[in-house]
Amino acid sequence: MHGFIKTTITLLIATSTALALAAATAFAQEAGSAQSTAETLTLEQAITIALKENRSGKNARLEVGKAQDQTAAARTRRLPNFKLTSSISQPLSTFGTTFEKGAFGTYSGIGPVPSEDTVIQSSKTPTAVVVGQITQPVTQLHRINLQIKQLEKANEISQAQLSAKEQAIVNDVKHAYYAILQTQGSFEAAEANIKLYRELDRVTGEYVLQQVVLKTEHMDVQTKLARADYEVLTLANQLASQKEQLNNLLGRDVTTDFRVSDAAETAQVMMRETDLSQARERALAQRPEIREAQLRVDQAKLEKRIKKSEFIPDVSLTVNYASTFSSTNFLPRSLSGVGIQVEWEAFDWGRRKREIAEKQRSISQADNSLLETQSQVLMEVNSRYRRVQETCQLLRIARLAQTAARANVQIATYKYRLEAVLLKDVLMAQTVLADSNNEYQKALLSFWTAKADFEKAMGENQ
Repeated sequence: MHGFIKTTITLLIATSTALALAAATAFAQEAGSAQSTAETLTLEQAITIALKENRSGKNARLEVGKAQDQTAAARTRRLPNFKLTSSISQPLSTFGTTFEKGAFGTYSGIGPVPSEDTVIQSSKTPTAVVVGQITQPVTQLHRINLQIKQLEKANEISQAQLSAKEQAIVNDVKHAYYAILQTQGSFEAAEANIKLYRELDRVTGEYVLQQVVLKTEHMDVQTKLARADYEVLTLANQLASQKEQLNNLLGRDVTTDFRVSDAAETAQVMMRETDLSQARERALAQRPEIREAQLRVDQAKLEKRIKKSEFIPDVSLTVNYASTFSSTNFLPRSLSGVGIQVEWEAFDWGRRKREIAEKQRSISQADNSLLETQSQVLMEVNSRYRRVQETCQLLRIARLAQTAARANVQIATYKYRLEAVLLKDVLMAQTVLADSNNEYQKALLSFWTAKADFEKAMGENQ
């Protein structure tokens, strides 16, 4: 009875293991066939698509367009200003104006004008007045030109912010792409482990029939095979999620299927020989943060000049025309004239002087921010450069360890077939290989990420 129960339990475990293996195998085959039919997306293609279609990048380009519109609108203030004012009024009551006798003088042959006291009564009929004015700024042109230059600096700042945004997008795309490569490498390594475990399962099954090994050892192999299939399933799901994230960065449908370029080829990329001093110079010349900080300094200087221009009186040339529409002929039908309009605040209690002093302090702040930005950029370049060196060396170590572990598994498997080693030795070698594969993929991702961060620190857009 005890033997029957043990045999039944063994059959149940074997059946459940077989079902799990079949499900995982079918999923892996389905994922493999889908990958074979999907388009191949290279890193350069992904970056090109992201720079064009990424939604946050589109918003940044729209901000540049808005800044350009503001500058174009400011330029129109240098042109004559046409203003038309009209009003229609309905008197609610009348009023009378009395002109005494001789109010306008006494003339020979005519006598006094008017000849007697005269009362003129207003009418309740509606009255319309239309006033047109053309104003051409003169002295204000200096201030307007400074304001236009300030808006042009703001436009250049928007361009610098767009460059920074594009560099961030490129860096995010590289991180996402490299993460997919890392997961894809782990997926391929896990599939290789499955092949080894299946071969080990076949050999162990034969040994069980020959009563060379125990059934429990065969069950251990089947358990590890099931665990390897589960790992393949997990990596396949992780790979699908990472592809969705990359599709979102590319600004396209997240369900778009694709496959990345061969990870083995990308793994051969090493850190290119780059002189650190040259990298610093490139960063100082290309980083949009430094460009933006310099533009902030120029903008602060323009603000001070604009504030100084307020001491100049506002002088404008004006052309005025007024026309009235009423039932009486007492008021003139139209008036016109050309003149000069002057506005000047002669005394301001020292307000403008204080405002100019405040603008000077803003210039000092902008200068300090520029120096701080340059220092931060240089420190980032140095740090990223050192990180690339470290990850490059770590990748070499991980590759050597992986090669050695793969050779040990092959040797152990061969010896196991010859009954020269125990099953536990093969399982141990296989575990070491799995760990070395995992460490190699981590080192590879660390290197790719460090390389992408170093390129971003230098201000590279690709």
